[in-house]
Amino acid sequence: MSVPRPGPVSEVIIEVQGLELRGYHGALEEEQRSGQRFLFDVTLVAHDAGVRSDQLADTVDYTAVVARVREVSDRHRFNLIEALAAAVADDLLHHFPASRVRVRVRKPEVQLEAPAEYTAATVERSRL
Repeated sequence: MSVPRPGPVSEVIIEVQGLELRGYHGALEEEQRSGQRFLFDVTLVAHDAGVRSDQLADTVDYTAVVARVREVSDRHRFNLIEALAAAVADDLLHHFPASRVRVRVRKPEVQLEAPAEYTAATVERSRL
């Protein structure tokens, strides 16, 4: 008698790129008082996420991801975009069935001594 073998497992990469939210983060008092735009690039790696069933309930819902990012950004004021990216990554890994999460936070309105398109911090988290 043979034991049925499981089918191949798919690694699904789910992305939300360029999510624009207003936040009150920054090391300067003015940034925390006036707020500014932040851009979030989020990548979640899930396995077989809806590939076989074609059902939303079996994957990571993009609208739920956006809601979690907004919740983390709105709930706390961070001095550093590194800490903001880490908090978002931790939250997403906690709330979704992903094996890995990557969050990049871009700050397009950064004020430096020379022109720059943006500054960014990226944090990657994975389940052990």
